[in-house]
Amino acid sequence: MSERTLFGRLRAGLRKTRQALQERLEAIFSRPRVDANTLEALEEALILADVGVRATARVLQEATARLRAKTLQGGEDLRQCVMATLRDILEAATPPPATDPLPRPWVLMLVGVNGVGKTTTLGKLAYQYRQAGERPLLVAADTFRAAAIEQAVIWAERAGVEVVKGQPGGDAAAVAFDALQAACARHLDRVLIDTAGRLHTKAHLMQELAKMRRVIARALPGAPHEVWLVLDATTGQNGLVQAQQFHEQLGLTGLVLTKLDGTAKGGIVVHIAEQLRLPIRYLGVGEGLDDLRPFDAQAFAEALLEYEPIPERGSTR
Repeated sequence: MSERTLFGRLRAGLRKTRQALQERLEAIFSRPRVDANTLEALEEALILADVGVRATARVLQEATARLRAKTLQGGEDLRQCVMATLRDILEAATPPPATDPLPRPWVLMLVGVNGVGKTTTLGKLAYQYRQAGERPLLVAADTFRAAAIEQAVIWAERAGVEVVKGQPGGDAAAVAFDALQAACARHLDRVLIDTAGRLHTKAHLMQELAKMRRVIARALPGAPHEVWLVLDATTGQNGLVQAQQFHEQLGLTGLVLTKLDGTAKGGIVVHIAEQLRLPIRYLGVGEGLDDLRPFDAQAFAEALLEYEPIPERGSTR
């Protein structure tokens, strides 16, 4: 899939956010001259898009500095300034490139509250890894709900990957342990562990996740290699509280933001990047197998502000 197509999917997924911003931002960016009133209007637009106070303050600080230096004249200059500053904020949450070969099997534990899309995310990840020529194993360790196990099996079938499942009401940690033994015996590449949704405010449920992590480490030293939290972008500011609680209990290594196509407040991605400084691994922008996109700071900033990307090589545009 080409980079242009990937950008198009991300841009389409952020349509609601962009439309919510469009009236305010287009009126601002079309101004021939930028002044204090322009920056005040920009501040209001960014706050309403859930970009957050700290991130908005950084944007205004940079714009004010450029205005004083007389390098910011009209609205298009301001658009470029906003996009560059948002990109800089988001790049702080961009995962570093892998330098060492991945362990085999590489183990991912996915956590989050109920209804955020954990199982769907794992199914899409499994599909992407299989498309890359790898052999992933999907682990249905959400034993609290029979429907969750069934959903994991359906996604494994869609992705064309193997699945290990437990019995409803069974010990989730034991399911994960058995899955790791199976993955090692079959020389599989990745183990993707689904977990039961739980409220971040319930200490005993969070302790169960910590127990699962310890059991996984006993089954395979060094595992889980990644623990990612899935956040529903439509929850807005509450996502920050969730992330902080899960991080304290489990030591998160990344975030996945889902349902960006269903919210007008996609600016929460910027807010989370500014506040948490945790790597944002993927963005969910639709229901299709290809609608889980690796996070890219530049592409997100462009899609958010409807900035026209640089033409591909060979283009006559």
